[in-house]
Amino acid sequence: MIRALWTAASGMETQQLNMDVISNNLANVNTTGFKKSRPDFQDLLYQKIVQPGSSSADTENPTGIQVGLGSRTAAVQKIFTTGDMVSTGHDYDLAIEGAGFFQVELPDGETAYTRCGAFKRDSTGRLVTSEGYSLIPQITIPENAIRVTIGEDGTVTAYLDAATTGSQVGNIELALFSNPAGLSSQGKNLYKETLTSGTPALGTAGTEGYGTLAQGFLEGSNVSVMEEMVNMIAGQRAYEVNSKAVKASDEMLQMTNNLA
Repeated sequence: MIRALWTAASGMETQQLNMDVISNNLANVNTTGFKKSRPDFQDLLYQKIVQPGSSSADTENPTGIQVGLGSRTAAVQKIFTTGDMVSTGHDYDLAIEGAGFFQVELPDGETAYTRCGAFKRDSTGRLVTSEGYSLIPQITIPENAIRVTIGEDGTVTAYLDAATTGSQVGNIELALFSNPAGLSSQGKNLYKETLTSGTPALGTAGTEGYGTLAQGFLEGSNVSVMEEMVNMIAGQRAYEVNSKAVKASDEMLQMTNNLA
């Protein structure tokens, strides 16, 4: 009976983490470039009372007796499907249509990666994130630029003063990973490279599997509120039924104690 208590308790614990993941997804439903997470569960070890295939007198046990000991969380995986494109009309807002990440330089000199293209122009004319992290390669917009266009291939063109012909001031590169789910989430819409993500392959937008850039658009979160609400209801019911199993086990133990 104690086994049932611990088994049901493990189910409650996994459903609690499931609810934590769902809550984070819902909290970021309006976060630009956010990628939802999905928990993966697996069963725990089995207590083999009778081994399948073991001999019993002159026969062989076809199934045996194997009692499971609960469940646990195996992984929480980021799902990198593309979110909806939202039109902003802002010159420095960029969305990646397809695969790829923007590169930004952190204060310690390390490189981080993001799908959030809500860039701004700082006091020196550089394109930076909302936290002031500079885009890589660095793009500097001249002070006298009256209009800036960014092509699908990442070419940045500035129109100076009353000039009718633009001047190219840089090119935005994208990074690709063989396993983006292996990236380490840092918060602030940033990811860092890990051993499992692989090293980034840098290239030009719109070529060799890299997505294209859309100026004046932002990529919204890929969280579906309806899907998360359904998952939340299912998780809540699973937690509830596991708690009932704990209660039932406790009542059966109480009956056993009352026999003494």
